[in-house]
Amino acid sequence: MSVSSVSTGQISSCCQKSAEAEFSALAMNERFAAAHLAPEAFVLENRSGSSIEFPCLDGKSGAAYLIRSIQPTRNWLLVIHEWWGLNDHIRKEAEQLQQDLVNVNVLAVDLYDGRLAETPAVAQQLMSGLEEARAKAILNGAIQYMGSDARIQSMGWCMGGGWSLQSALMAGKQSSGCVVYYGMPEKDVTRLKSLQSDVLFIFAKKDAWINQAVLKEFETNMKSAGKKLTVLSYEADHAFANPSNPKFDKKAASEARKQAIAYMKKHLK
Repeated sequence: MSVSSVSTGQISSCCQKSAEAEFSALAMNERFAAAHLAPEAFVLENRSGSSIEFPCLDGKSGAAYLIRSIQPTRNWLLVIHEWWGLNDHIRKEAEQLQQDLVNVNVLAVDLYDGRLAETPAVAQQLMSGLEEARAKAILNGAIQYMGSDARIQSMGWCMGGGWSLQSALMAGKQSSGCVVYYGMPEKDVTRLKSLQSDVLFIFAKKDAWINQAVLKEFETNMKSAGKKLTVLSYEADHAFANPSNPKFDKKAASEARKQAIAYMKKHLK
């Protein structure tokens, strides 16, 4: 593993289309789809959380899986699933994150409105068909649900990694931390200037999509925006932290998770 930090600078960049639109376009790339093995069947029993709904500004309801802290707290962690959807693998991870962090409420949102993918072909359709406006309405609804006094951290993988950064931007002054696992970064420097938290970016050196060029541009843009970025780099492939992925790297995944937990603990009030 290698670690780098980025703080202030004066380098500019531009963006032709949104980061999430660019990443969603990857869904129909056959090589990208082939790199994601279908998740193993899994049913989470004896759940410690509950399924909830909340209103969204587009007039629809959003859904999520909520695990509350035993003690009342203003700390929240927004968890965002990868392209398979909010399945029991993500619910289990959300429960584990709450156990590890303790003083935090964990809210795992559902960007697919109840739909799940069990095969790469279905995941391609769901991810490529995800409308930005709807995703943002769900995430904004989740932020409103947490309350105006909430201190919000976000975390996501792959598609959810990109939306983790978008969530931090949406949360404004309420954002207290952001973890991105190999997700497409925001490229608009003007938007990045509004970011109120630092970012922990977990990078896979063998990733053919969120590659060195994407990382370098993000580092440059964060410098230009005057924001702090910490990068953890691993000799691993895209989605290396997903146990169902053929390129799963147990050692790298364990180390990355340890670092992510330490980062989030430092940002808890």
